[in-house]
Amino acid sequence: QTDLNNWKEMANGTSVEKFILLGFPGTWQFRVSFVVAFALMYILTVIGNASIIALVWRSSNLHTPMYFFLCNLSFLEIWYTTGVVPKAIGVMLGTSQTISFSVCILQLFFLLSLGSTECFLLSVMAYDRYLAICYPLRYNSLMNSVLSVQLALSSWLGGFLAISLLAFLTSRLTFCGPDVINHFLCDIDSCLALSCSDTWPVELATFLISIIVVVASCVVTLVSYIYIISSILRIQSAHGRKKAFSTCSAHLSVVMIWYGSTMFLYVKPSAQNSLDLNKIVNTFNTVVTPLLNPFIYTLRNKEVKLALGRAI
Repeated sequence: QTDLNNWKEMANGTSVEKFILLGFPGTWQFRVSFVVAFALMYILTVIGNASIIALVWRSSNLHTPMYFFLCNLSFLEIWYTTGVVPKAIGVMLGTSQTISFSVCILQLFFLLSLGSTECFLLSVMAYDRYLAICYPLRYNSLMNSVLSVQLALSSWLGGFLAISLLAFLTSRLTFCGPDVINHFLCDIDSCLALSCSDTWPVELATFLISIIVVVASCVVTLVSYIYIISSILRIQSAHGRKKAFSTCSAHLSVVMIWYGSTMFLYVKPSAQNSLDLNKIVNTFNTVVTPLLNPFIYTLRNKEVKLALGRAI
């Protein structure tokens, strides 16, 4: 493997206009196995999330705020993985390893914005479950259709606006060689590792935005579940406790998977982490997690399983 530090020493001072994505170096058979795995997971992700959207749309008993937010999440997951997998397959096959600087920044902005939106959506879904379990008699008046649309729209706008400044600062960085990104996508760590200008403002902005987006939404989710669990424990019957917990167990599983990998990638004071380790975590975050979500909500949600059975 070529040493990235040696590439920096050989920089000739010219401005880089495109990058070469390294992907997963290895033998042809090794890379083909990754391509097959990525392609299968991508197909299943699109089919699974699209099926949830179609199922909620055609099942009148699922026309509730909880499943409206789930449709938003499924729609987001389709685009999130689409922004990664097709290009990653081209990189690993060696047919599309180059990416222009402008497209690289666009991919970075697109993925980080969708990731931020997912953080906000998960916190909104936690708040929705809090109202449903802690205020069951007032839930329909508290979480009406207007508020549901406002919360979903705020999540999308907030996610894209939060990343706008970071994308702008990254686009102002100077790249004078090397031009090889040790990844299968353009992420913030890889760009900072290759920049020959001062990256401190971008690192600071990344850390602060991560605190605002990831940690703040995680706190909202955590506080919501503290109230939810305390309310469930006060229910007298075991059947009642089981029924209450089943309404939020799928969402809790998705939350733990998502925030675990996201905090590792972005909530840190410096971007100088192992890029190889980041590739592994990014694979889980952008390819595996969108695949798991529809199956988690289908297998751990009784209402969805019943609606799926009727549809079949």
